Amino acid sequence: MSSSVPVSDTAHVRLNGRRQRRLAVTLASLVAVSLGNHQAAAQTRPRAHTTAVPILMYHVIAAPFPTSPFPGLYVPPGEFAAQMQALASAGYHAVTLDQVWAALHGTGSLPARPIVISFDNGYRSQYTQALPVLRRLHWVGNENLQLSGLPPRQGGLSSIQIRGLIAAGWELDTQGLSHADLTGLGATALHREVAVRSLIRRRYGVDAKWFCYPSGRYDAMVIAAVKAAGYVGATTVSPGWATRTDDPYRLPRLRVLGGTDPHALLELIAGARNDPHPPPTYLPHA
Repeated sequence: MSSSVPVSDTAHVRLNGRRQRRLAVTLASLVAVSLGNHQAAAQTRPRAHTTAVPILMYHVIAAPFPTSPFPGLYVPPGEFAAQMQALASAGYHAVTLDQVWAALHGTGSLPARPIVISFDNGYRSQYTQALPVLRRLHWVGNENLQLSGLPPRQGGLSSIQIRGLIAAGWELDTQGLSHADLTGLGATALHREVAVRSLIRRRYGVDAKWFCYPSGRYDAMVIAAVKAAGYVGATTVSPGWATRTDDPYRLPRLRVLGGTDPHALLELIAGARNDPHPPPTYLPHA
């Protein structure tokens, strides 16, 4: 008997082979397109930023007076300008806390070496001296405004100046109504000091999403009040770099004192990168 395959069966095999090859090519094309689309989406999709971010803390951008109670909080304008230039030369770029928050949670992006330049209490010199320096670098700052307790006649920002900061791209955050020690207040007074977001929105048309603890003092009750008031987080005076693993209501900051030359500032920043997280309670004068 012959073992050859009938002509009709041979043609059928050749036809099936062609179909299989065409099907394989089609499937390969679909897989390639799918992989390309996935890779393109992955490239454009925001990812959680794993880099730690230093947050600097400034107060008065001026030379101290002979009678200044806290002369270390005064940074002369020339010194401040030299510090900012040193940061820029080192590759840093100033961003806001909102930008940091978005990047750390995968909904935004940050430059290669982000840094936050924050200012406490609402001193006029932050507008007259710091703003021009940051503007020349195309940078922004974070203003932690206390809504009362530092009027213009005492060197505080005017409403026009605050709006000027916002117009320049600065983020407006807050230290609350005044600079009271929040850890010494009862529940009603604490709520009054902290729950000022609606007042800021009415006055300045922006949402203050971040709280700054006055003098850095906080405890569990204060943190609970800040959360209840709708803030997404808060900054402390404990040194370190902010990371995604930090409690957002206890973000560290680096205090910059007068007399800090640019090289010393860069060393201060680098040296604080691995500092421990801020403690659950901060009562340094208790």
